[in-house]
Amino acid sequence: MSVPLYHRLQGSGPLLLISQSGEGDADRTVDLVPHLTDAFTVLTYDRRGLSRSRPEEPGRTTSLAEHAEDVCRLLDAVTDEPALMLGCSIGAVIGLHVAVRQPGRLSTLVAHEPVAPSLLPAADRARHEAELAELRHIHRAAGLPATVREAARVLGIDTSGKYSEPGLTPQPMTELRRANFAYFVEHDFSAVIQDALDPAALAATPTRIIPAVGATTPATVFDRACAAALADLVGEEIRVFPGGHNGNTSHPKAYAERLRALLTAP
Repeated sequence: MSVPLYHRLQGSGPLLLISQSGEGDADRTVDLVPHLTDAFTVLTYDRRGLSRSRPEEPGRTTSLAEHAEDVCRLLDAVTDEPALMLGCSIGAVIGLHVAVRQPGRLSTLVAHEPVAPSLLPAADRARHEAELAELRHIHRAAGLPATVREAARVLGIDTSGKYSEPGLTPQPMTELRRANFAYFVEHDFSAVIQDALDPAALAATPTRIIPAVGATTPATVFDRACAAALADLVGEEIRVFPGGHNGNTSHPKAYAERLRALLTAP
């Protein structure tokens, strides 16, 4: 069942879709987007289940393939040309599914630290899927603060803010963000664990897939391992972006400069 997706279009130039990480909705990119709109028409949206894109069946888990279908419908509504895409974390995995399901719909996908255990060897995949399942348990048993701390450890996220670009105003943890985070942990983690992304189909897609990692993301965490596995699969070198797993929110100006240079290079 399709769900109307809240979205925004800003700027002018080639279409650039941003699919956010975690509980991020169209508002989560408020610091990044202004640094891109002179070169791109930037499309941001609320992923199904978040904020203004609430499903009619709130207890149902949306698969990553269904999230990809949502993205395809959204792109069909705003352009008939191949689009550029930045996918962060789970947003990167959604982009990988788009590249497989509708070859040619995306010209280039920058996949920043995809949370895609299915790209890893079986033992690593099982271990990291267990970590995600444990995060759901922590959320149910101990609530949001404990979950954020453990998620930061699992994904190598700096939550202190002390390394962020100067002048940023931290986005508050509102009740809406709390609700989005709860949906993300309960449903999107399940979707990642149940995901059946086909590596062979991914390797064959005509979409150019550029794996990316944050400069400060520890080498030991699994989202970085997923980016490395993706790079091997598609034959692209890993690009390094400012910040860590959430560099697009902690270092928006420098992140935008890196993204712009990558997408406009001949």
